[in-house]
Amino acid sequence: MRKSLVLLALLSTSLAGCVGGNGYGNSPANSAALRTVGGAATGAVVANLTGGSKTKGALIGAVAGGGSCLATNNCY
Repeated sequence: MRKSLVLLALLSTSLAGCVGGNGYGNSPANSAALRTVGGAATGAVVANLTGGSKTKGALIGAVAGGGSCLATNNCY
């Protein structure tokens, strides 16, 4: 139960960066570098909690974080 709560908190926090600027212009959360690093950190933590490889988790998270810029088209 505790693991699932931690995973849920991490995933919701990492997805919060994908929300649009809501009129605030270029917020720091719209940085491609920040999304990539944040995705890598979240991926490593999730992989560690689930017993997987931290390196693979970080790689998958970094690709997902950087790719979120393509999906939302609002990164600088």
